Amino acid sequence: MAGILTRSRLHLLDPTLWPFGRIWVGVGHGYPCRVHPAAILFDMDGTLVDTEHVWLEGEILTMATLGGTWTKADQAVCLGGPLERVADYMVAKSGTDTSSDVVGSRLIATMETLFRREDPTWQPGARELLAAACSAGVPTALVSASWRDLMDAVTEAVVRGFGFDPFTVTVAGDEVSHTKPHPRPYWQAAAALGVDIANCVVIEDSPTGVASGQASGAFVIAVPHIAAVHADSRTVVVSSLSEVTLDRISDWMTPS
Repeated sequence: MAGILTRSRLHLLDPTLWPFGRIWVGVGHGYPCRVHPAAILFDMDGTLVDTEHVWLEGEILTMATLGGTWTKADQAVCLGGPLERVADYMVAKSGTDTSSDVVGSRLIATMETLFRREDPTWQPGARELLAAACSAGVPTALVSASWRDLMDAVTEAVVRGFGFDPFTVTVAGDEVSHTKPHPRPYWQAAAALGVDIANCVVIEDSPTGVASGQASGAFVIAVPHIAAVHADSRTVVVSSLSEVTLDRISDWMTPS
């Protein structure tokens, strides 16, 4: 599929080999007793890695070139949004004659420089959950509204830290016809993995990303840190990914 990078990690990840596209683990009285999700689909900025402070710095620098100012309140308005929406907001707030396309390109160039300045910091529990998924043979995807150049800057650092690529699939914001809050990015990731999105888990931190995951039909785990997110029957809200394990995900996804 154009615009998606895929990697075949283990032949046992073929979801057609597992009931309902999920991976059964453990046996009780001859029957499976726990089921892992078909895949775990991670958001990047603010969920997997702590990049929001870097985004704030990049947005401040970009707005300064337009003669404007940028605050944390502006960041909260644009949190999780696609580049186009952020650029449009900057143009409107600054009153510049510079086009949104030029502003967006300027922001991307600034952010790539900042991302490559130093390796990103993992969000609490994120590295451990990603490692556990890989060890258990659960397919993973990185699904971001950030463009490919920015995603690559982060994933290259992740690969260096792991010693291998922990993501089966990656989907960037400039590789989908509609980005978050539309469900298309998560549908595209599930299609590339060959799994049913209803059996997948989406992990997000922003209202925009959570809305995308919910609309996709996936089970959602929200880790809000700037803007509030509300739980529902298919959305669990946690304060940190340190609270999340594969067993807890299985329990949350299993009807009581």
